Amino acid sequence: MNKTAINKKINRRNAILSGNIYKIILTLAIPVMISNFIQSMYNLTDTYWLGKIGTESQAAITLVSPLQNILINFGAGITTAGAILISQFLGAKKDKDANSMANHICVCSLLFSLFTAGICFIASPAIVHWLGAEGNLYAYGLTYIRIVVLDLPFLYTINLYTSVKQAQGDTLRPMLLNLFGVCINLVLDPLFLIVFKWGIAGAATATLLAKVPCAIVAFVILHGPNQLIRIRLKGFRFDSSKVINIIRIGLPTAIGGSTMQFGFLLMTRNVSVFGKTALTAYGIGNKINSIITMPASGVGSAISTIAGQNFGAGNLKRADKSYHIGLRIAAIFLAVLGFILSRQFVAEPIVRFFTSDETVVPLSVDFLSLMALWCWNNPFYNITQGLFQGSGHTLITMTVDAARIWVFRFAVLFICQKVLGMGVESVWYAVVVSNGISALILYLMYWTGIWKKQVVRVRN
Repeated sequence: MNKTAINKKINRRNAILSGNIYKIILTLAIPVMISNFIQSMYNLTDTYWLGKIGTESQAAITLVSPLQNILINFGAGITTAGAILISQFLGAKKDKDANSMANHICVCSLLFSLFTAGICFIASPAIVHWLGAEGNLYAYGLTYIRIVVLDLPFLYTINLYTSVKQAQGDTLRPMLLNLFGVCINLVLDPLFLIVFKWGIAGAATATLLAKVPCAIVAFVILHGPNQLIRIRLKGFRFDSSKVINIIRIGLPTAIGGSTMQFGFLLMTRNVSVFGKTALTAYGIGNKINSIITMPASGVGSAISTIAGQNFGAGNLKRADKSYHIGLRIAAIFLAVLGFILSRQFVAEPIVRFFTSDETVVPLSVDFLSLMALWCWNNPFYNITQGLFQGSGHTLITMTVDAARIWVFRFAVLFICQKVLGMGVESVWYAVVVSNGISALILYLMYWTGIWKKQVVRVRN
């Protein structure tokens, strides 16, 4: 084993536990932001090229994407648990336990991905039909979802690599791996859609094939001899205590994320009653908004890693200080960025990059402008969520995640649509108001100090 490589990883851990907080937050957060942007490029690339061949194809992706995200988020619960538990073990300097946990996460996530991909492939016709799709919309949606679910084992392997590296404070290498994948997708999308004319099947196939080499690279690296946290499946045996901890930490994240995505699925169904134009506008607005909120998500991930390691080391004061610094950085940045992007003369050219349909553009611009103006409250949600997750309190984040969609969003949607008669704009306001309420609740819960309570015992 290369001692120099191991020492670098140990030095990174020491920096998280005692180094300059501003530097650590930015060092961790910026690669995560870039990685999230790169990850979103898979769908954005599909949206862009499908926009060249018709609105129906874009609407089909918008219709079935929440189903895809349900599967992704449920599996992400396992790898999120891994990142939290590994970081806490590393903070407590229990590297052997951290390695054992990584192996448990690997086996659990791969088994789950194979099972889920098979079930979804079989059930997808009934699900797409339940979403209200008919004719070409049904055919396109079914084709897309049946191909992209096959990438789940590869995606979960990539997520495992990201979790293991992020727990150690390395967010740069996962970013480079995602960049590799999206470069492949950028080449395959126009090749399959425009040259080979495979339509929506080409977009899905490009997404699938782009993940295969990334998963192989990730698996090989995690088996490397120079890794502080290394995957070794030979002679693997389940440890009941570690499986229980994965369930205790990961299940709330999985249920919360999947429940939230199922809510998105129902929201999409509500939008679809306004027609394909509204559905396409909703999809474009959501994809652009996911980019706007990446700074909050990136800093939230950084805080999760910092909080996890410092929680494992018993240094709650440093975890708390990191939270406040990260919150200030992200909130100020997004307040300025959101104000700029909410201006119509800025929002419209961005929307027109994804569609030339003159009936879609004004709806997308209105949605994007409203979300951008209020995106400053996202850090209060994402970064507080990062603190709670890093300390292992995923049950709290699950509850707030579920309430955000199932209580606040649908309640606002009902009031705007049925009481105020706002039409499709009711969807835009339901998204913004529910996000704001949830951010406020999570932020108030921080002040109760409940996040300081130990969930998993990693210190003697």
